[in-house]
Amino acid sequence: MNTLFLRLEGPLQSWGLRSQWGIRDTSNAPSKSGLIGLLGCAMGLRRANPELVHLSRALRLGIRIDRPGTLLRDYHTTGGGSFGGQRHYGGSRFHDEPYAGGVLSAEVIKKRIKVKVNATTKEPETDTSERYYLADASFLAALQGDAELIARCAKAVQAPYWPLFLGRKSCVPSQPIYQGLGQFDSLEQALQSQALAERSATDTIRMLIEAKPGQGNRQNDNLGNAAQRVFEPRFVSEIWWSIADQTETPINTLEG
Repeated sequence: MNTLFLRLEGPLQSWGLRSQWGIRDTSNAPSKSGLIGLLGCAMGLRRANPELVHLSRALRLGIRIDRPGTLLRDYHTTGGGSFGGQRHYGGSRFHDEPYAGGVLSAEVIKKRIKVKVNATTKEPETDTSERYYLADASFLAALQGDAELIARCAKAVQAPYWPLFLGRKSCVPSQPIYQGLGQFDSLEQALQSQALAERSATDTIRMLIEAKPGQGNRQNDNLGNAAQRVFEPRFVSEIWWSIADQTETPINTLEG
């Protein structure tokens, strides 16, 4: 078998492509780096393990967007104020002292990390961010590669070393991710062979197929160096699949 199918469905999921500082975006479909991270969790591979880069280069990815979901924005705060009745009244605080709110800075003094303190209020600083999610989305992912590697990935996804999540650790799947194996000549053929999710579109379905360099749209989600968060370009072709004449009965994802 050369194809592994994964169902990516849950209350929330988030697949960042261009996140910087306080803006944590999500793509409108799962990223390859995110799915390689999911496989890494299943296999027990830590971020610095070079096997993650090998997986990214050895596997081709296709995504079928059964339900695009709804974009959700979360205004997120970290630190600040008081904690456990303790308050901070100025001066320097460090990471190894009793916690009184706040987040760590980039300043290190004798191997001790300083806590950020607001220069005006003298209280621990509050970091804010905007985090985006896809709510109630459902995707089918097809990964193609060498039969031995596909079998290894399938085994790991069915008995993961660490819990699996949909882009961020807070985004848990609502059903088993593993959806079986198959033998197909192309990713497009593979994605068209599987039943649709419940409440999918009834006319056309959008599919994203990994293409050769220079073909399709470019996005940086191939792993170059996972430990240092370095990404390489990948090219993706967008295909619209007409399902008006299809006879498959959509599956009820709540019942498997």
